[in-house]
Formats: sequence, structure tokens, C-alpha cells
Amino acid sequence: MEQIPVLAVVGPTASGKTALAVELAILFGGEVISADSMQIYRGLPVGTAQPSEEEKKGVPHHLLAFLDWQEPFSVADYVQRAGACICEIHARGKLPVLAGGTGLYLSSLLHHVSFEGNPQDPKLRGALERRAEEEGTEPLLRELALHDPETASRLSLRDGKRIVRALELTTLTGKTMQQLRDESRKEPSPYKACWIGLTYEDRSLLYDRINRRVDLMVQQGLLKEAEALFACEGAATAKQAIGFKELFPWLQGNCTLEEALEMLRRETRRYAKRQLTWFRREKEVHWLARDKMEEQALLQEAARIVANDLAIGYNK
Repeated sequence: MEQIPVLAVVGPTASGKTALAVELAILFGGEVISADSMQIYRGLPVGTAQPSEEEKKGVPHHLLAFLDWQEPFSVADYVQRAGACICEIHARGKLPVLAGGTGLYLSSLLHHVSFEGNPQDPKLRGALERRAEEEGTEPLLRELALHDPETASRLSLRDGKRIVRALELTTLTGKTMQQLRDESRKEPSPYKACWIGLTYEDRSLLYDRINRRVDLMVQQGLLKEAEALFACEGAATAKQAIGFKELFPWLQGNCTLEEALEMLRRETRRYAKRQLTWFRREKEVHWLARDKMEEQALLQEAARIVANDLAIGYNK
């Protein structure tokens, strides 16, 4: 089977993935597919950092703002939809360019993880969800650590949905998430992937960018989006997005706005650290340090890597 060439631009939040993906799409005649678990929702362009039309520079973008807040969406759903987008883009003679920081989406898609064999037990899941609501996620995370320490170490107390799903699977199968992933990768991937990763050797520079981004998002209307989402019935997944859940205590009158924004900055920095940890496990990633290269030099180096890995030419 001939593999479809795919470019993935990955890295932590605020590292410049979107801008680089767009420039590479222009160079190689590509179209961008979002790999962000929150940019799928309509009506939240600021809080989910969706690219503006100006930032897209005329490059077609896919899987942005297509879902209502109340609608569920899983990793399996993403793999199916993104896979369809890749095939359509490739059929048009264009290069599919994945851009985003949701590592589970990207690794599941590009490593061709199958979700068909994963069992489900709605009764068990419901019981675990009730426990999470009543006891908090900490006892569940400790329980998961007894059976699947690797998965538990990668999750935070705010990853309630993933903690519940991991506990459900390990209870039903007696296997760790890694064992299940290994078993699900028996079929070869239909994609020939080139991974470009953006990072900062000086982590404080990345954190400064994150802090400035939060301030800019507030200016662009983040608080109005948070108010609308807070007032919405349901929308459980969207409400867990970093950028919104940290503002809810302020909307409930439990803290000041500045306290909520400081919590948002802190949680976003922590999220960036978790993203870097996740992507460091992907051995194929070519890492480029944004704080060590001028923008044009970084773009040229990224283009050289893509051309070499995927054996394709580009517009110099």
C-alpha cells in the first residue's frame, strides 16, 4: 500500500505552530487540518485560539469550528474525520498539513490506532463519573496509578474524562493503555508522516509568550465567550477547556478577575509542559528551537526537513 505523505507541525501552546503550518502549506501546496481538541467548537474562536482569516493567508483549513458545544466528540471521531480530510486533500494533489497540540489526536491518527476493539461499559463509566463528581478526581487518579502508573503519570487532576476512560478500560481488560495501544497498531499506518516540533530552549521565553497571549485573548473577547459558555446547559467537554474553566470561579463570585487570570496563565504554562512531555515521546519529531533561530531560517530549515522526509519539492 502506497502511503499518503502527511506533515504534522506540533509543539506546546503559543509556540507558533499555526503560523509555521500556514507558511509550509504555502511552500508545498498544502491544506491545514486542525489537531486541536477544542478548536472543533463553534463560537469560541478566542478561547480556543482559532486562526483568523488573516492568519490563514488564504490556505484552506479543516476541522475548525464545526461542532456545537453540547455535542460529544472522541479521539476515535477525530481519527475518522481527519483521515477523511487527509484522503480528500491528497486526492486533490495537495499536501495534508496537521497543526495542533493535542498529542493523543495526532499519535492516534498517524500511528493508525484502531478503536474498534476497545470495550465499553456505560454502567461502569457512569459509576466512575459519579465518583469523580462526589469525591473529586484525585482518588480515581490514585486508583489508576495502581493499575496503570504510566498513564496516571501523564494525566492531571483536571483530566477527569481521560481518568475515567482509562479506569474503565483497565477494569474491563486488565491491560494498561499502552498495552491496548500496542495491540491496536497491528495494521501499518497509511500515512508517511514528517513531524516538525517547535520548542524553546529557554522555557521562560515560552512562558512569557503564554502570559502575553492570555492578556491579548482578554482584549479580544475571552470573557464574553466564557460568560456564554458558563450559562450554557451541558457542554461538559468544552467547559473543561483551559481558557474557560479557570474563569468560572470568577463568574461564580469566588475570586477576583485577576486571580482567575493568573490561574489561567499558570494552568496554560502547565499544559504547555505536558504537551512537550507528550511529544518528546514521539521519536520521529524534528525539533526546532524558536528562540535559537530567526523566523526565515527556521522556515527554511523546516522546509528542508519536509522535502527530505517526504521526498517532495517546494516553492523556494
